[in-house]
Amino acid sequence: MTTKKTASTVMLATGLATATLAAGLALPVSTAAAAPAATASVTSTVNVKAMRVASAQALQPWPVLRQGTNSAWPRVTVRSLQYLLNARGAKLTVDGIFGAKTKAAVVTFQRAHHLPADGVIGAKTWGALIVTVKLGSTGSAVRAVQDQANFRNLRNGHSLNVDGIFGQQTQSWVRGFQQAEGFKADGIVGPLTWQALVTESLSG
Repeated sequence: MTTKKTASTVMLATGLATATLAAGLALPVSTAAAAPAATASVTSTVNVKAMRVASAQALQPWPVLRQGTNSAWPRVTVRSLQYLLNARGAKLTVDGIFGAKTKAAVVTFQRAHHLPADGVIGAKTWGALIVTVKLGSTGSAVRAVQDQANFRNLRNGHSLNVDGIFGQQTQSWVRGFQQAEGFKADGIVGPLTWQALVTESLSG
């Protein structure tokens, strides 16, 4: 309702200004100011949305992980995988090593979600595996977020306790990360934020 009302206001104000000027009449100051101000507000909103779409499109593809060294990715990426698998019921040691037990957990998860059970983590498996977390959330998925935060702070520094509790400090970090990425800074770790995290965006 608010969007429709704003759009109608812009059309009305702009139309009135155009008609009045075309008729050679003086335009009241309040009306003249309303049209560009309302137009600027809508333009600003459109620009913000366009920037967010561009930021999402600029993300790196989801990592492809499989049993072995996965040398193209730091260990924190595999740790995030292990944390997320634990959030889905696995009981893995989170060590950043994609070994036989991690592969077995991946295969089990893929079968349960009707995905090709090849033990390889690609975009579809990541998409099914991620868990949306926010202020008040607890558990292994939150640990993955906190671990990623620490990886970015002085490269494996420890600015957050990896305690699995999504408190104010974790929310503040997530908002800062989202703002730096050009996302909506709502503090909620959903699909886009997860993708930016596990592709190690802003970690250089």
